[in-house]
Amino acid sequence: MQWFFCLDAWLQALIASLFMYAMTALGAACVFFSGRPGRNILTVLLGASAGIMIAASFFSLLLPAIGAEGPLPAYVTVTAGFLLGGAFIVGSDMLLSRTQRSFSAIGDKRTALLYFAVTLHNVPEGMAVGVAFAAGAGAAVGAGSALAGLLLALGIAVQNFPEGMCVAFPMRARGMSRLRSFAFAQGSGAVEVPACVLGALAASAVGSLLPWALAFSAGAMIAVVCSELIPECFSGNKTLATAGVVAGFCLMMVLDLALG
Repeated sequence: MQWFFCLDAWLQALIASLFMYAMTALGAACVFFSGRPGRNILTVLLGASAGIMIAASFFSLLLPAIGAEGPLPAYVTVTAGFLLGGAFIVGSDMLLSRTQRSFSAIGDKRTALLYFAVTLHNVPEGMAVGVAFAAGAGAAVGAGSALAGLLLALGIAVQNFPEGMCVAFPMRARGMSRLRSFAFAQGSGAVEVPACVLGALAASAVGSLLPWALAFSAGAMIAVVCSELIPECFSGNKTLATAGVVAGFCLMMVLDLALG
C-alpha cells in the first residue's frame, strides 16, 4: 500500500472513488438474483453506515477544518461551512419533492425521486472524500497522510452497497428489466468519481478553501444521514438499527484515533 500513500491527492481520490462506485454497482447487481436481502441485514448495514458517516464527519472533516488555518476564525468558517452543506442537501430535497415532471423513463414519480435524491446526495459524499485526501496531503508523508480519506471512503463504500440495492429493487418492482434497473442504479454511484476528484483538486489548489470544503462536506453528510439513512434503518427493527449506528460510529472512531 506504500505506493498508494505516495500518490498525489487527486489520484488517491480517483482510486478511492472507483472503489466506492464499485460497491454501488455490486449492490445494484443483486437485482440479477431472485431474492432480496433480508430486512434485518439491510437495517444493520444502513445503521452501521450512518454511524460510520457521523463519526467520519467529525473526526475526518470537522476536526481538520477546525485546525486548518484561514483568514477567519475557525468557529466562523466551520459553522458557516457546515450550515451551507446542510442547507444544500435540505434545499435539494425540497426541490426534488416539488418537481412535477414526468418520470416515465425511470418509473413512477416516487421511484424517480428516490433515484435523483440518491444520485444528488452522492455528489457531496464524493466531494467529502476528495477533500479529506487533499487535507491529508498537508500532513506528514506516510500512511497517516491518506488515512482520513481512506476511512471516509470505506464508510461511504459500506453505505453504497445497500444503497445500490435500494435503488435497483424498486425499479425492478415497477416492471423495469433487470438490466435497466442495474444500469440506472449503478449510474447513481458513478457521480461520486468526478465529484471526488474535483473535490481533491479544488481543495488542493486553493488552500484557503480547505476548511470551508471540509465543513461543507461534513454538513452535507450529516444532512444525508439524517434525511436518508436514519429514517430508513429505523423504520424497521430499532434495536438492530441502534446497534448498527453505535457499532459503526465506534469502528470509525477507533480506526481514526488509533491509526490517525
